[in-house]
Amino acid sequence: MNLQNFLDEVASVVAANDDEHVITKQVADHLSELLTGGYRLPPELTRPDPDHHVNYPLHRTSTWCVAVVVWAPGQRTPVHGHETWGVVGIYSGAEREIRYAKPTTTGLLTALDEQTFHVGSVTVCCTTDDDVHAVEAASDDPTIGIHVYGADIGTISRRRYDPATGEVTWFTGGWHQP
Repeated sequence: MNLQNFLDEVASVVAANDDEHVITKQVADHLSELLTGGYRLPPELTRPDPDHHVNYPLHRTSTWCVAVVVWAPGQRTPVHGHETWGVVGIYSGAEREIRYAKPTTTGLLTALDEQTFHVGSVTVCCTTDDDVHAVEAASDDPTIGIHVYGADIGTISRRRYDPATGEVTWFTGGWHQP
């Protein structure tokens, strides 16, 4: 599958469904096809930043987007939410994810599970009812993920959680340019 076929398939899925669980299942299937079909990212979208992970826009619409997220070895995100659905496929490296129970009131976060995803792995990272996690690069090489979200993830307000206190702050992730 090439990138344009993938984008067309995702557009079709999003247009035909209102249920984010159906959307994420179908988008995950298409993302798996893209990753196993020999698709190669442009080299400028695979470069890490030494100070923080970067979010490169690959495709953006008013209702969904595709981002390339790149981490240098050892970089991690704070505990955060997405406020939308999302699917992640690992293009290179490995990604360790710790999921937390989405709090219904303020308080300490409860870790639910931890997984490590390797090249070719595809996972539903979030739905609006289950979207609190932290992620870190878990390999000696840069970790690169192709992320598909049900909103323009670089421009929406999202929650960041302090795991020790449960305090919530809001942030906008922004986009980086290659």
